[in-house]
Parts: sequence; structure tokens; C-alpha cells
Amino acid sequence: MTDDPWDAPSWREAAADYHEARDREEVARKRGLKVVTGDNPNSETRSERLRPMTLSELFDLDIKAREMVLSPILPEKGLVMVYAYRGVGKTHVALGIAYAVASGGAFLKWSAPKARRVLLIDGEMPAVALRDRLASIVATAKKEAEPDAMRVIAGDLIEEGGIGNLADPAVQAELNKYLDNVDLLILDNLSSLTAVIRDNDQESWTTIQQWLLRLRRRGISVLLLHHAGKAGEQRGTSRREDVLDASISLRRPSDYVSSEGARFEVHIEKGRGIAGDDAKPFEAKLTADPEGRPIWTIHEIADVQKARVEALLDDGLSVRDIAEETGIPKSTVHRIKKAKELSADAQ
Repeated sequence: MTDDPWDAPSWREAAADYHEARDREEVARKRGLKVVTGDNPNSETRSERLRPMTLSELFDLDIKAREMVLSPILPEKGLVMVYAYRGVGKTHVALGIAYAVASGGAFLKWSAPKARRVLLIDGEMPAVALRDRLASIVATAKKEAEPDAMRVIAGDLIEEGGIGNLADPAVQAELNKYLDNVDLLILDNLSSLTAVIRDNDQESWTTIQQWLLRLRRRGISVLLLHHAGKAGEQRGTSRREDVLDASISLRRPSDYVSSEGARFEVHIEKGRGIAGDDAKPFEAKLTADPEGRPIWTIHEIADVQKARVEALLDDGLSVRDIAEETGIPKSTVHRIKKAKELSADAQ
């Protein structure tokens, strides 16, 4: 270590010490303990911060119930991941969610009960494309966000090394002042914003996870965008999902063609408190009105499958051929065929 206080290793160590001290003091204050500073491992704060509570003490705590930032998938202090293969539509989803939350509006099947402050950090999209997409979203939104409700950090506009590696405590500390009063932080995407982390390295993920948990304690919800691996699951260590409130997969339908643009199925793989109709998968497609403005259309997966199977039955394909072409289970194809035949008989 050098004597220069701005030396990179020194700065990283100082940032890490700062966060550790801040977390320790925050816990102590919430527990009504005396805050003792310094490096003494036997200090009162360090020795009492892990003091267990009785059930009566726990029940007496005035803990605010978690409201929804974007119902039903993203609660206050929530951590949510959306993942997909490249080009499926992750950034479309990120930007749609961002403006819905900032304006108190809706996106796809989800709605924001009230407007909140959003910070979007984009690590790889060209700035002109990012600007144009956001402009089209704002132009067609039913609700308008306040001027300062949504802010953007675009890596493409940062000349010296881009945004940097968010696994680095120094970069986290640099970003810290811009997180005051932020309700939702969107990171698009993990690969471009945590460049030095090896996808399957569990220990490398620990630094990011600790930072995300600190953000949660500050009352900040986080939406993570990530790539899918070869098997279709989120790429890298499964530990990423341990602390998540929800994990959402975007998948291309089996009959997708590239000329369609953004069309994907939305599957909630993990969702705390998400059940019933809210948990059902659905298909979303980005189209345009006659004036070229973007419009999202939504269909239930079951309805989409039914329409595809019935069309192929009309073309004379067998149950087996339809199952092989669409990837829909033969039992489902057979059930749709039977229902179609019964409907025809009834008429």
C-alpha cells in the first residue's frame, strides 16, 4: 500500500471500511444500542449488535409493511432479476418498468401503485439507442413522470473507462451519493457492470450480494438484468437467486421468427408472495400503431398455444407433428384437439 490516499487499493479498502462501519452503526441505532466507534473488536457496539431478541421484542418493533413498487413482482426493498438470451428483450423490459415506476403507471401486466424515484444504470447500450427508446416510451405513456423522477447513467457517455465494475467498493462509494432518495435502482446488465466477476465464481458474487443487501437496508429496491446461459437458466452461480424476491425469465416462443422483433414469453421462476393468476406465464409482443408508436400486446400462454394448435390442425397436421413443430406437449395438443372437435359438434 502506498502513502497516496487516492491510491486505488487504499481507496477500495477505505470504501469497504466505510460501508462496514456504516452498517454496524445503523444496526446499533435500530436496536437502541450505544454507538461506539473505533477499531476495538471488543467495543460495545460490536459485542451487542448480534444480541438476540425475544419474541415480545420482535413483535413490539415498529416495522413498516412492505408496499409494492411494481405490483405484484417488485416490493419495497425488493431484489428482482430478469434474465434472457441476448436480443430477446431484457432492455425493453427494463426501460418499460423504469418509466412505469417513475410515473406511477403500468407496464405489461404489472402496475405501480404510485410514482417513485428511479435510477437506471445502463452499461452497454449506445446512448442514441437508449435515448430513442426512452423517448418513444415517454411519448406513448398514459401517465407522465415528474422531471426529476427518473435519472439515467449511461456507460456509453462516460469516456474514462465507462461505469466501471460495481463489484469494486470504490465504484460503489463513487455511486453512493447518487443513490440518496432513490426508490428503485435498475442495473442493465450484470455482465457489463460487473466485468471482472467470473460467472460461476460464487465468492466473486459475494461482494455484489453484500452491496445489494446494503441497498435493501437503505430502502432501495433493485432490478437486475442478466443473460441466460446455454441451458436457458440465468448464467453463472445459482447463489445469485438466494436473496431474490423474484426471478423472471424471458423466453422466445418456439415459433418465433427474427422479423417479429421483440416477442417473448414471461415466466416467473421464483416469486415470494406471487401466486394464482399473477404467477401465470404470458406472452408479450411489441408492435406499432399506424403512426409508428410502440404498443405492447399481451396474451395468456394457454390462449397462444390454443390458437397455434388449432391453426395447424386446420392445416391437416397430426398431433405428433404439431407437438414436434411447436414444442407443446402431445397431451396438451390432444386436449386442444378434443375441445375443438367438441365445439364443432356443438355447433
